[in-house]
Amino acid sequence: MDEDTGEQGLGRREWDILALERRGFSGPGAKERAIREELDLAPVRYYQLLNALLDDARALAHDPVTVNRLRRVRERRRSER
Repeated sequence: MDEDTGEQGLGRREWDILALERRGFSGPGAKERAIREELDLAPVRYYQLLNALLDDARALAHDPVTVNRLRRVRERRRSER
């Protein structure tokens, strides 16, 4: 198995994004700071990758609770527009 690819075929970055989404953040800016410091990504790029990951069956298989929760949030926001 490639060290950058875990079970289900997800790469390390995808695993890290899902792991970050499982965490709680204490105050304003804390999540964005974690995105920059831990993943070395701009928040805009992070959210682009996250959105694509929510439509990936491998992500759903890896972490169904997180992916389904985020899908519900995304759909609720879309319906509010």
